[in-house]
Amino acid sequence: MNVLNYMQSFFSDGSHWHGYDGIPQRVREHLQYTSSALAIATAVGLPIGLVTGHTGRGGNALAFVSSGARALPTFGLLVLMFVWLGLGIVPVMIPLVVLAIPPILITTYEAIRTLDPSPVDAARGMGMSEGKILFRVEVPAALPLILSGLRSATIQIVSTATIAAYVALGGVGRYILDGLYQRDFEKVAGGAALTAILALLVLALFWAVARVAVSPGVRRRRTA
Repeated sequence: MNVLNYMQSFFSDGSHWHGYDGIPQRVREHLQYTSSALAIATAVGLPIGLVTGHTGRGGNALAFVSSGARALPTFGLLVLMFVWLGLGIVPVMIPLVVLAIPPILITTYEAIRTLDPSPVDAARGMGMSEGKILFRVEVPAALPLILSGLRSATIQIVSTATIAAYVALGGVGRYILDGLYQRDFEKVAGGAALTAILALLVLALFWAVARVAVSPGVRRRRTA
Protein backbone atom coordinates (compact mmCIF):
# COMPACT_ATOMS: atom_id res chain seq x y z
CA MET A 1 0.00 0.00 0.00
CA ASN A 2 1.18 3.53 -0.70
CA VAL A 3 0.84 6.49 1.63
CA LEU A 4 -2.42 7.70 0.08
CA ASN A 5 -3.99 4.29 0.58
CA TYR A 6 -2.85 4.28 4.21
CA MET A 7 -4.45 7.68 4.72
CA GLN A 8 -7.68 6.63 3.03
CA SER A 9 -7.90 3.51 5.19
CA PHE A 10 -7.23 5.53 8.34
CA PHE A 11 -9.86 8.21 7.72
CA SER A 12 -12.47 5.76 6.42
CA ASP A 13 -12.24 3.61 9.57
CA GLY A 14 -15.21 4.59 11.73
CA SER A 15 -13.44 3.54 14.94
CA HIS A 16 -11.00 6.44 14.46
CA TRP A 17 -13.80 8.99 14.82
CA HIS A 18 -15.11 8.05 18.26
CA GLY A 19 -13.88 7.66 21.82
CA TYR A 20 -10.87 8.93 23.74
CA ASP A 21 -8.57 8.00 20.83
CA GLY A 22 -10.84 9.41 18.15
CA ILE A 23 -9.77 12.08 15.69
CA PRO A 24 -11.97 14.86 17.18
CA GLN A 25 -10.52 14.28 20.65
CA ARG A 26 -6.91 14.12 19.45
CA VAL A 27 -7.32 17.24 17.31
CA ARG A 28 -8.89 19.06 20.27
CA GLU A 29 -5.93 18.12 22.48
CA HIS A 30 -3.46 19.21 19.80
CA LEU A 31 -5.16 22.57 19.43
CA GLN A 32 -5.15 23.05 23.20
CA TYR A 33 -1.39 22.51 23.34
CA THR A 34 -0.91 24.84 20.37
CA SER A 35 -3.10 27.66 21.66
CA SER A 36 -1.58 27.50 25.16
CA ALA A 37 2.00 27.61 23.88
CA LEU A 38 1.18 30.38 21.39
CA ALA A 39 -0.52 32.48 24.07
CA ILE A 40 2.50 32.24 26.37
CA ALA A 41 5.00 32.90 23.57
CA THR A 42 2.99 35.89 22.34
CA ALA A 43 2.69 37.32 25.86
CA VAL A 44 6.49 37.16 26.16
CA GLY A 45 7.73 37.92 22.65
CA LEU A 46 5.28 40.49 21.33
CA PRO A 47 5.66 43.20 24.02
CA ILE A 48 9.46 42.86 24.04
CA GLY A 49 9.59 43.06 20.25
CA LEU A 50 7.33 46.12 20.18
CA VAL A 51 9.23 48.02 22.87
CA THR A 52 12.71 47.24 21.55
CA GLY A 53 11.61 47.97 18.01
CA HIS A 54 10.15 51.31 19.03
CA THR A 55 13.14 52.41 21.10
CA GLY A 56 15.77 50.85 18.85
CA ARG A 57 17.60 49.48 21.87
CA GLY A 58 18.48 45.88 22.54
CA GLY A 59 18.48 44.63 18.97
CA ASN A 60 21.79 42.80 19.32
CA ALA A 61 20.66 41.17 22.55
CA LEU A 62 17.43 40.02 20.89
CA ALA A 63 19.35 38.51 17.99
CA PHE A 64 21.68 36.68 20.39
CA VAL A 65 18.84 35.31 22.54
CA SER A 66 16.76 34.29 19.53
CA SER A 67 19.68 32.55 17.84
CA GLY A 68 20.40 30.65 21.04
CA ALA A 69 16.75 29.61 21.43
CA ARG A 70 16.59 28.41 17.82
CA ALA A 71 19.72 26.34 18.33
CA LEU A 72 18.15 24.35 21.17
CA PRO A 73 16.93 20.92 20.03
CA THR A 74 13.22 20.77 20.81
CA PHE A 75 13.10 17.05 21.48
CA GLY A 76 16.24 17.17 23.60
CA LEU A 77 14.73 20.00 25.65
CA LEU A 78 11.55 17.96 26.07
CA VAL A 79 13.53 15.00 27.42
CA LEU A 80 15.45 17.27 29.79
CA MET A 81 12.25 18.87 31.10
CA PHE A 82 10.65 15.44 31.49
CA VAL A 83 13.59 14.17 33.54
CA TRP A 84 13.54 17.33 35.65
CA LEU A 85 9.79 17.88 36.07
CA GLY A 86 8.25 14.47 35.39
CA LEU A 87 5.00 13.78 33.54
CA GLY A 88 2.61 16.63 32.81
CA ILE A 89 1.88 19.47 30.47
CA VAL A 90 4.70 21.74 31.65
CA PRO A 91 7.56 19.69 30.12
CA VAL A 92 5.73 19.99 26.77
CA MET A 93 4.91 23.69 27.04
CA ILE A 94 8.49 24.78 27.76
CA PRO A 95 10.07 23.54 24.50
CA LEU A 96 7.07 24.68 22.44
CA VAL A 97 7.23 28.18 23.94
CA VAL A 98 11.01 28.34 23.46
CA LEU A 99 10.46 27.32 19.83
CA ALA A 100 7.78 29.96 19.22
CA ILE A 101 9.27 33.03 20.89
CA PRO A 102 12.12 33.77 18.39
CA PRO A 103 9.98 34.26 15.25
CA ILE A 104 7.52 36.44 17.17
CA LEU A 105 10.25 38.45 18.87
CA ILE A 106 12.54 39.08 15.90
CA THR A 107 9.78 39.63 13.34
CA THR A 108 7.99 42.14 15.59
CA TYR A 109 11.25 43.99 16.24
CA GLU A 110 12.10 44.14 12.53
CA ALA A 111 8.53 45.12 11.63
CA ILE A 112 8.75 48.23 13.80
CA ARG A 113 12.38 49.12 13.02
CA THR A 114 11.97 49.00 9.23
CA LEU A 115 8.98 51.33 9.05
CA ASP A 116 9.19 54.61 7.17
CA PRO A 117 10.26 57.15 9.85
CA SER A 118 8.31 60.02 8.30
CA PRO A 119 4.91 59.23 9.89
CA VAL A 120 6.60 58.64 13.25
CA ASP A 121 8.42 61.97 13.07
CA ALA A 122 5.18 63.69 12.08
CA ALA A 123 3.37 62.13 15.04
CA ARG A 124 6.08 63.31 17.42
CA GLY A 125 5.87 66.76 15.91
CA MET A 126 2.15 66.80 16.67
CA GLY A 127 2.92 66.07 20.33
CA MET A 128 1.74 62.45 20.47
CA SER A 129 3.08 60.40 23.38
CA GLU A 130 5.45 57.49 22.69
CA GLY A 131 2.74 54.98 23.61
CA LYS A 132 0.27 56.51 21.15
CA ILE A 133 2.93 56.62 18.45
CA LEU A 134 3.63 52.93 18.95
CA PHE A 135 0.04 51.71 18.95
CA ARG A 136 -1.62 54.24 16.64
CA VAL A 137 1.11 54.76 14.05
CA GLU A 138 3.69 51.99 14.11
CA VAL A 139 1.67 48.87 14.99
CA PRO A 140 -1.02 49.38 12.29
CA ALA A 141 1.65 49.90 9.64
CA ALA A 142 3.75 46.97 10.85
CA LEU A 143 0.79 44.61 11.39
CA PRO A 144 1.29 42.48 8.22
CA LEU A 145 4.84 41.58 9.23
CA ILE A 146 3.86 41.09 12.88
CA LEU A 147 1.14 38.66 11.79
CA SER A 148 3.65 36.80 9.63
CA GLY A 149 5.79 36.21 12.72
CA LEU A 150 2.79 34.93 14.66
CA ARG A 151 1.86 32.72 11.71
CA SER A 152 5.35 31.21 11.55
CA ALA A 153 5.34 30.56 15.28
CA THR A 154 1.91 28.91 15.15
CA ILE A 155 2.87 26.63 12.28
CA GLN A 156 6.03 25.59 14.10
CA ILE A 157 4.04 24.81 17.24
CA VAL A 158 1.38 22.85 15.33
CA SER A 159 4.05 20.82 13.58
CA THR A 160 6.07 20.19 16.73
CA ALA A 161 3.28 19.62 19.28
CA THR A 162 3.33 15.97 18.21
CA ILE A 163 6.15 15.58 20.77
CA ALA A 164 3.48 15.64 23.50
CA ALA A 165 2.86 11.97 22.73
CA TYR A 166 6.38 11.10 23.88
CA VAL A 167 5.53 12.06 27.47
CA ALA A 168 2.23 10.15 27.55
CA LEU A 169 0.01 13.07 26.50
CA GLY A 170 -2.41 13.23 23.57
CA GLY A 171 -2.67 15.20 20.37
CA VAL A 172 -2.37 13.86 16.84
CA GLY A 173 1.21 12.82 17.62
CA ARG A 174 -0.38 9.96 19.54
CA TYR A 175 -1.24 8.30 16.21
CA ILE A 176 2.32 8.62 14.94
CA LEU A 177 3.95 7.26 18.09
CA ASP A 178 1.43 4.47 18.65
CA GLY A 179 1.45 3.58 14.97
CA LEU A 180 5.24 3.22 14.93
CA TYR A 181 5.15 1.09 18.09
CA GLN A 182 2.36 -1.13 16.74
CA ARG A 183 3.71 -1.12 13.18
CA ASP A 184 0.34 0.26 12.15
CA PHE A 185 1.31 2.46 9.22
CA GLU A 186 -2.25 3.60 8.67
CA LYS A 187 -2.07 5.40 12.02
CA VAL A 188 1.32 6.87 11.19
CA ALA A 189 0.09 8.21 7.85
CA GLY A 190 -3.13 9.47 9.43
CA GLY A 191 -1.28 11.33 12.19
CA ALA A 192 1.09 12.91 9.69
CA ALA A 193 -1.84 13.94 7.46
CA LEU A 194 -3.69 15.50 10.39
CA THR A 195 -0.59 17.51 11.31
CA ALA A 196 -0.29 18.80 7.74
CA ILE A 197 -4.00 19.63 7.60
CA LEU A 198 -3.80 21.62 10.84
CA ALA A 199 -0.80 23.55 9.50
CA LEU A 200 -2.74 24.42 6.32
CA LEU A 201 -5.71 25.53 8.39
CA VAL A 202 -3.38 27.83 10.34
CA LEU A 203 -2.25 29.40 7.06
CA ALA A 204 -5.87 29.94 6.01
CA LEU A 205 -6.78 31.41 9.41
CA PHE A 206 -3.95 33.95 9.38
CA TRP A 207 -4.76 34.89 5.79
CA ALA A 208 -8.33 35.62 6.88
CA VAL A 209 -7.17 37.57 9.95
CA ALA A 210 -4.83 39.66 7.80
CA ARG A 211 -7.66 40.45 5.38
CA VAL A 212 -9.79 41.72 8.26
CA ALA A 213 -7.18 43.33 10.54
CA VAL A 214 -4.82 45.01 8.07
CA SER A 215 -6.10 48.25 6.58
CA PRO A 216 -6.48 48.32 2.78
CA GLY A 217 -3.97 51.17 2.53
CA VAL A 218 -1.26 49.16 4.26
CA ARG A 219 -2.01 46.13 2.06
CA ARG A 220 -1.72 48.24 -1.07
CA ARG A 221 1.62 49.71 0.03
CA ARG A 222 3.03 46.22 0.69
CA THR A 223 1.91 44.89 -2.69
CA ALA A 224 3.00 47.98 -4.62
